[in-house]
Amino acid sequence: EEDEAELEELLGPSPLAVQPGAQRVAVVHPAVKWGPKKSPLTTAELQIAEAIALVNTLQNWTVLDKIIIPTKNPDKKFVFGKGNFQVLTEKIKKLPRVTAVFLNVERISSLTKKELEDAWGVKVFDRYTVVLHIFRCNAQTKEAKLQIALAEIPLLRSNLKNEVSQLDQQRGGSRYIMGSGETFMETQNRILKEKELKIRNALEKLRRKRSLLRNQRRKREFPIISVMGYANCGKTTLIKALTGEAGLQPRDQLFATLDITAHAGYLPSHMAVIYVDTIGFLTDLPHNLVESFSATLEEVAYSDLIVHVRDITHPETILQKATVLSVLKNLNIPSHLLDSMVEVHNKVDLIERYKPTEENAVAISALHGHGLEELKEEIEKKILTVTGKKILTVNIHLEGAQLSWLYKEATVQEVEVMPEDGTARVKVIISNSAFGKYKNLFPNSKIFM
Repeated sequence: EEDEAELEELLGPSPLAVQPGAQRVAVVHPAVKWGPKKSPLTTAELQIAEAIALVNTLQNWTVLDKIIIPTKNPDKKFVFGKGNFQVLTEKIKKLPRVTAVFLNVERISSLTKKELEDAWGVKVFDRYTVVLHIFRCNAQTKEAKLQIALAEIPLLRSNLKNEVSQLDQQRGGSRYIMGSGETFMETQNRILKEKELKIRNALEKLRRKRSLLRNQRRKREFPIISVMGYANCGKTTLIKALTGEAGLQPRDQLFATLDITAHAGYLPSHMAVIYVDTIGFLTDLPHNLVESFSATLEEVAYSDLIVHVRDITHPETILQKATVLSVLKNLNIPSHLLDSMVEVHNKVDLIERYKPTEENAVAISALHGHGLEELKEEIEKKILTVTGKKILTVNIHLEGAQLSWLYKEATVQEVEVMPEDGTARVKVIISNSAFGKYKNLFPNSKIFM
């Protein structure tokens, strides 16, 4: 009960939460024309299209206008040069009933945010704020909500610095609270530190609980397959197609999946496996957000296989692949998992006569079921290799303990009884360790690989 009460306190209303209700948004993209800040794998048009997709994800948010303005350095205080800033301000002021500007940069400082809001007379959001708001709207479990609260801490710290500098300018007097010897800044920082520690402890408890569940799955030897990919690439649709789970309702929305969810399915040999659905990735997804969700994503490191789903119709599919691989490397995923990864090219029904150029990529349409059998066979092949399992047939005597032992220690696929001599042919999937035990216990058994 104490834990529950503390959790409720930690998950109370956030001071950073965007006010509910409709927003009429101008999406502004600072286009870097040259230099190290320019991405070679994308264009300003594609970047602003993704920003618009983020806004469209939110209920009651509408895009009034999209504006691409060139800049040499998006990190400077006003993001744009003086002339371009003036042009942009005039455009925003002319928009009918505009309530907010979404500036498509990863983060702006609280000082810049205040200056821009004063200049434009409306709320200003960056990618961090918008993505965090989408996360808040989609978070269902306590764990997802805690991870969002953790991602807010750096923002709260940055806002605090700005607040203190403003107070100092207005007050000019003593910076200490009621003679306590502790400044307002120190008090607030201490409170934030304590809150962060409580959130991390609560997440650690949940992590240990998940670790326990993972160990139980390990004991039952269910292979675990993590399905990953860029936001909206069709991961949930694919899992629904592979498992036939009718309850799964994929949404055409960025970050519809925030919590890791597990779904049981079968491979062609009838081997039971668990497919794990994970959070989608995004280019320039703020580091603190990835960091706060790394506790969830650590589940991936314990899987037997990663399936990387790509929306092959997307004009930035190469950049999206690079983003996913970069995040996986930063999560310290074991190299054997990265090396054995299955790459899936999804949505091929939208491209005529599509043939993958990448070696070992499997072309599918999760929506229409095209290529799924080939994908299942590829997954099975990889799973048998990485888990050291074998598919074999053994001849057994029905009177002995062999059949009950196989049912207990392996996965029995088929039993073909030969009544004339009291034997049976049994097809099984068996791990290396169980196979070694079987040969020791039943040395006279005939085995067919």
